[in-house]
Amino acid sequence: MSATAYVNARLLDPESGLDAPGGLLVERGRIADIGPRLFAEGVPDGARRVDCGGHCLAPGLIDMRVQLREPGEEHKETIVTAGQAAVVGGVTSVVALPNTEPVIDDVAGVEFIARRAREAKLVKVYTYAAATRRLEGKEITEIGLLAEFGARGFTDGLKAIANARVMRRALSYARAFDQVIIQHPEDPSLADGVMNEGEIATRLGLDGIPTAAEAIMVERDLRLVELTGGRYHAAHVSTAAAVDAIRRAKARGLAVTCDTAPHYFTLNETAVGDYRTFAKVSPPLRSEEDRQAVAEAVADGTIDAIASDHCPHDQEGKRLPFAIAEAGIAGLETLLPLSLALHHKGGIGLLDLLARVTARPAAILGLPGGRLAKGAPADLVLFDPEHPWLIDPDSFRSKSKNSPFDKHPVQGKVLATIVDGRPLYEAEV
Repeated sequence: MSATAYVNARLLDPESGLDAPGGLLVERGRIADIGPRLFAEGVPDGARRVDCGGHCLAPGLIDMRVQLREPGEEHKETIVTAGQAAVVGGVTSVVALPNTEPVIDDVAGVEFIARRAREAKLVKVYTYAAATRRLEGKEITEIGLLAEFGARGFTDGLKAIANARVMRRALSYARAFDQVIIQHPEDPSLADGVMNEGEIATRLGLDGIPTAAEAIMVERDLRLVELTGGRYHAAHVSTAAAVDAIRRAKARGLAVTCDTAPHYFTLNETAVGDYRTFAKVSPPLRSEEDRQAVAEAVADGTIDAIASDHCPHDQEGKRLPFAIAEAGIAGLETLLPLSLALHHKGGIGLLDLLARVTARPAAILGLPGGRLAKGAPADLVLFDPEHPWLIDPDSFRSKSKNSPFDKHPVQGKVLATIVDGRPLYEAEV
C-alpha cells in the first residue's frame, strides 16, 4: 500500500492533548509521522496527497456497545451492514454484545465474530463474551480461556447479573486475568415496567421503572467491587443516583468505569410522547433532572465513555403497542453528531468530548486504537464539527431505521473514515 499524506488538517488527539493545524502520514496501515509542521516542504515522493480543508482529523471512534445481531437475527443487522453504518458514523472499531443466537459464551462464538469481521473487511470488530453461560445468570463462563482467544470483556448484555454471589465470583475470577465485568445495571425485580416511572407513565397507563432499579444495582455491585478488587463497568448509565454512586466510588479509588449513550443526555421521558415506540429503550429515558445529571457527568469525567448502544430492530418489532414493542435505538450513524451537541452547548471541550469516544473506551478494553501517534493504527475520522444537518433514519446504512431522532437538527458531519489506512467512506458534500 502506498503512503498517504493528509495535509491541511486540524489534528485532534485526546490522549496527548494535541489540537493544532498540521499533517499526518500513513504508511502500511499505520501512522508513520504526525505533527504541526509536517509536509512544510512538501509530501514525500509517491505519496497520495489528501487535503483535509482545515477540518478535524481525529482517531476513529470506538463504539464499545453494539448489537450486531449476527449470528441469529441477520434480518435486523449483519456484521457487513453494521460495518457500513459504522463508517458513515466515523466509527472504526465496534465491540459487540454477546446476546446473539447462539450466545457468544464459548471460543467458537468469539472466533466466529473474528472470522466474519475479517471477511467483511470493513471496521474492526471486537466482541464481549457472556459473563454467564447462556446469559442465565447462574454459572460463570471460562473467562480466562475466552480472554485468551480475544474476548474484550464479559457481560450478559441486556440482562443484569442479578445474583450477588454470581457477580462476586465473576469479579473475582475476572480479576485474575485483568478482565472487566460489564453490567446492565437494573434490578430485574424492579425493572419490569416499560418506561420511566412517574407522572407521564401514569398518564399513559404504562408500567414504570423507578430510578431506584438502577441505583440499587449499582450500589450493590460497588460493594462487591470493594470486596473483590475486581474491575467493573456500568453500561448505559441513565440516572443521577447511579452517577453519584459511581462518582463516590471513583473517589475511593475503586476500579470502576461507566458509559452512557447519546439518547440519555439528549432526550428525556417526554420523547415517549403519545406511545412513541421508537423512544422505547432499556434502561428507559429518564426525567429532565436525570438527563442533565448524565450530561454533567460526561463533562466532568465521571462518565468515562459514550457508546451508541446500537440496538437495531425491524419494523415488526417496533410498530406494536408500546408495552410489547422491542426496546432499542439504531445509533451507529448518529453517535458523533449527537455527542458533539454537548461541546456546542459549551459543556465540554472538544478534546475531552472526543476522548469519551476514542481514548477512554480504548483504555478500558485494552484496544490498540483511539490515538494519533507514530506507530498507532491508521484508524481515522475526518469531520466538520460545524456542519448542520437533519438526521434522516431512512438514509441509514443500517438495515434497521429505529431512531427517535427523525429530523433532529445536529451539528457535525463525518467527511471521511479510514481504517488501517484504507479509505472506507467519503461523504458527498
